[in-house]
Amino acid sequence: MLKFNLRHLEEGEIHLQGELPVAELDFGVTDEMVRAEKPLRYDLQVELLDDSLLVTGSLRLTLDCECVRCLKVFKYELQLDDWTVHLPLEGEDKVSVNNDCVDLTPFVREDTLLEFPQHPLCQPDCAGLSKKIKASEAENKEDPKPLAWVELDKLKLNN
Repeated sequence: MLKFNLRHLEEGEIHLQGELPVAELDFGVTDEMVRAEKPLRYDLQVELLDDSLLVTGSLRLTLDCECVRCLKVFKYELQLDDWTVHLPLEGEDKVSVNNDCVDLTPFVREDTLLEFPQHPLCQPDCAGLSKKIKASEAENKEDPKPLAWVELDKLKLNN
């Protein structure tokens, strides 16, 4: 978990840097095309305002993806360079404080999940499977092998 103690802010802002295991983020994503398996790297500054906290910094996560067009496996670098979260310490929306500690994990999880690619592409101009099929057809012309349909056409089925 990505926690810090509020008492450390009495002396000024604090710097948090490190890695958060993906298991602790509990993304709960069941998409076969996008998998998070490596830890999330964070570099954050936390400062105390009058009655709230301001957290700024960067979040980075490498995702293992499969292109939705050509099915090629590739790495996707998710980067939130100007990540910011404002956490009130008072009022209806106040952040939960346990033993003077605040857990940033739910906020990191939510904003990171929002940046996951919905339709991952290995390249923006990926031609998809049609390019692979055309290459396969070109190979078949050089090395003629019976295609599945030719073999099926040979079958004589009684009605």
